[in-house]
Amino acid sequence: MQHDQFLGKVQAAARLPDRGQAERATRATLETLGERVPAGLAANLAAQLPHEIGEHLRRPDATRAAGERFDKLEFIARVAARAGVNESRAAMLSHAVAAVVDEATDGMVSAKVAVALPDDIGALLLFGFAASV
Repeated sequence: MQHDQFLGKVQAAARLPDRGQAERATRATLETLGERVPAGLAANLAAQLPHEIGEHLRRPDATRAAGERFDKLEFIARVAARAGVNESRAAMLSHAVAAVVDEATDGMVSAKVAVALPDDIGALLLFGFAASV
C-alpha cells in the first residue's frame, strides 16, 4: 500500500473531510502506539507500512521511551492531544487508523502487536478483539 492510498483509506474510514486530518490522525495514533509497544515491535510494524507512515512509529516523543505502560484512557488522551480532538473522536480515529494498518500489513504484525498491548487498548484498536470504547 502506498502513502496516499493509506491516507485515503484512513480518510474514508474515519469520514474525514481532507487528507490533512487523515495524516494528523495517523500520526497521533501511531506515535502513541510507538510509545506503548516495545521499540523492536514498533520497528517491525513500521517496516510493513509506507515509509512516511511507518516513521510515526519510530518517533516517540523525545521525553518518553517506547514500551511505556499505560491504559486505554491514557492512550486515548495522548491521541486526542496530538490530533487536537476530543477523546471520543480520538478513540474513533485510533480505531480507523488501526483498521487501515491491519489491512496494509495483511494482519501479519497486528497479532504480535495485540499480544504486546493490554486487552483494553487491543479492543480499542481491534487488534484481534471485539470493538469497545
